[in-house]
Order: sequence, then C-alpha cells, then structure tokens
Amino acid sequence: MKKTFPFILMMILMISVCRKNPVDNTIDPVDYNSDWTVVTHGKTTPDYNVVFPQEHVNTIEITLGVDKWAAIRNNMMTLFGIDFGANAGGGMNSNSEPEYVDGDLRFNGKLWKNVGFRLKGNSTLRSAWNDGNYKLPFRLDFDKFEDQYPGIKNQHFYGFEQLSFSPGFKDPSLIREKVAADIFRLGGIAAAQTAFYRIYIDIGAGLKYWGLYCGVELPDDNMIKSQIGEESGNIYKPESKLNIYNQQEFIKENNETENDFSDVVQLVTTLNSNLRITNPLQWRTNLESIINVDKFLQWLAINNAMVNWDSYGAMSHNYYLYHHSTDKFIWIPWDNNEAMTNNPGIVGSPGGNGNNGLSLSMNEVNANWPLIRYLADEPIYMQRYKELLKNFKNNVFNNANIDILIDNYYNLITPYVIGITGEQPGYTYLTNSASFTNERANLKSHVTDRNNLITSYVP
Repeated sequence: MKKTFPFILMMILMISVCRKNPVDNTIDPVDYNSDWTVVTHGKTTPDYNVVFPQEHVNTIEITLGVDKWAAIRNNMMTLFGIDFGANAGGGMNSNSEPEYVDGDLRFNGKLWKNVGFRLKGNSTLRSAWNDGNYKLPFRLDFDKFEDQYPGIKNQHFYGFEQLSFSPGFKDPSLIREKVAADIFRLGGIAAAQTAFYRIYIDIGAGLKYWGLYCGVELPDDNMIKSQIGEESGNIYKPESKLNIYNQQEFIKENNETENDFSDVVQLVTTLNSNLRITNPLQWRTNLESIINVDKFLQWLAINNAMVNWDSYGAMSHNYYLYHHSTDKFIWIPWDNNEAMTNNPGIVGSPGGNGNNGLSLSMNEVNANWPLIRYLADEPIYMQRYKELLKNFKNNVFNNANIDILIDNYYNLITPYVIGITGEQPGYTYLTNSASFTNERANLKSHVTDRNNLITSYVP
C-alpha cells in the first residue's frame, strides 16, 4: 500500500495537468491555459465591442523572443533576399507570403498561447523591412498552430480567428484606413470593421512599443456574415484586372477543397463578351445575373469621390469578391491606408492618372479595366454612377459628417502617436510631430475640395 498510494497520486496529477478532451482526444484548452474561457478564447459569437471599440484604443502585447525573430529574418531573406535594415534599394519582391511563427499574446490581463504571427503586405512591408523600421504590418491567426499545440484547438480572440494590423504607411494622419472603411459603410458598402491598437512586441529585448496600428477585420472571418448575412459562398481575394481569366489571379479564401472556380470564369467571360457590342441589352442582363452591378457602381462612386488610388482601376488588387447565394458577386474594398490623397480632376490625362487616382469622368481608363470602362461606356450605368456620386456627396461625404470623424479619431489617438507616450524613432513613419498634427486640416480640406469638384461634375 505504501508504494501504491504515491503511484495513484502521481497518476491523478498527470491527468489533471493533461486532461484529454473527450470529444476529439486533444488536450483540453482549459488545462493548457488557465485564462481560457469560451467567451474570450473559444469559437463563439464575435464580440465587436471588445475587438473593435470606437471610443478607446486597445493595447496588445506579443512575445516572440529571439528565436522567432531570427526565423522571421531568415524567412524574409529567403523571400526577398535582404536582411532587416539592409537599405538595399529596389528589387525586393516576392510572390510568396511570409511564414507564420508562434508567440504568446496578452490583452486585458489574459493570455493567448501559441498565436500565429506573420508579416504581411506589399510596398509597406518592403519599405519598412528595407529601412529597418520595426513598425511592420502583420497578421494574427489564433489557431494557426493547433495541430502542433492541441491545447489551442479552435482558439479565437473574442470570436475572431484572425486579425490584420495596418501600421499607417504613407499616412501621416494614421486614421485613413479607419476613416475610409467607415465612409464605405456609411455609403452602403460592406467594409471591414476597424479599431486602433497600441502594439507592444518582444523580440528578445523586452516589450517595445511598435506604434499605433489600425486593427482590421478579415472579410473571410466574420465580416461577410455580419454585414451580408451569409458566408457559404465563394470568397476570392483577386489580383486581377478582370480582362482575362487566369486561375492563379483568383485566390480562394474558403471552399478550397471544392476547387470550383466556375463562378469567376462566368464573371470574366460575361464581362468581356462581344454581346456588349452586338446586343448591349442582353450583355447588361447577363452581367447583372452574375454580379451586383449597382453595388459596384456605388463602390466606384465612393472610391472616386474620396480618391482611393490604390484600388481597381489603377492597381489589380485590394478587393474581395463574395458570391452571394441570391445577390450575385458583391464587391468588397480592402486596404485603404492611401485613401483621401490627391485631387484628380473631372477629366483624366491621356494614359491615365496613375497613383493620382481616377478622374470623376474616368475617361482615361482603358479596356484593361473592363469593369470600369465597359460600365462607363453604357449610358444607363454612367447615369446611375453620377446619381450615386451626387447622393454620396450630399448625404455622407461632406464636412458636416466627415470632419466629426476626423476630429474624434485625432483626439482619440494623439496621446499614443506624439509626445511622451507616442511613437519613437525606428518604430514610426512620421518625420516629426507636425507631420501628424497638420494632416488633420489637410484631410478636412480634401473633403471640401472633392465636394466642390463633384458639384461641378454633377450639379
């Protein structure tokens, strides 16, 4: 009996530490992490008030450590050929996404273990990495490593599986990503929810303030269901002008195992059909059966009104397509950090306005961008675009509405951008505090100027 009791006690302790989940025989999350609750860590109803607050700034702490930072640097060397802060100039390009590493995350006193962390982005990532700027764009995936760590199976962050964090590259105001998303939703277009976050990361020398970020909801997580009402249809993140079909340009974000791209094939084929010339009425009927044309025209009017050059019409990315069960393809904007810049006129210059944005008439847009050019060539669609542009200017995009957003967000984030608790050299894109404070007036002037121009175009 003297030998049996310690053995039994030891077995009880082992079971309590590594209790198996009777459903799938994995380690129970509650045993793996004492902070785990269904509400905070489980796959549950998303809590938008916690994750995307509008009245305060959240704070997240991420611990990666020396080894994980070394793994990130090695991966970036493989993808781009340069090390962090190499100042190697141009030529840093890759078609592959950076790899995930895992780290621990703390928020409001609670711990999330083995959270997937990876760098993301195109020009933002290349520029920051090359310059040695730690304010890097990144994405979190809370159950990315569940196969390696069964204790985090189906781990979420207040109902969210993934989150994206934009650092405000080329935006001295640090609010464009958020303001543009808000404007799209105010104008009736589904767009990701956003909120401001203070980000602290430890890569081996303790937690450092990496700066003020904009946390952005992923469309393929909860956004489509919450704003559109369903999520079973195909979700694509294209890199396409839609002038030809190339399957590699249509990245599927769900339903991957089905490997069925017939819906986007139909979209591209219908859009570029010769019926546009031979039978315009039939062409419009066919097109409206596969894509919500009015919603696209609404997006186009809003996008052109506020000027959002890094989008379809100038760049073949930064949009999602969701195939709704009854409402056809729906256009969803993405990555709005360079919105509300420049002031292209009513008529565009030959060859296109490039990164100055599209003119209001879009006369410079050629057939390489058929979803704009072909719709603009149809009098019925062009008249509808003008109506939507005027309605948006009158009801949403005016100083009475937008100035309030600008002031609210500036007042909210200023203590975390400039001053003693603000961003620091090596962890910011700001050249000085004035570049941040002066941008408030610039944004308001931009709204005024665009309203005047729209009034001249559609009085």
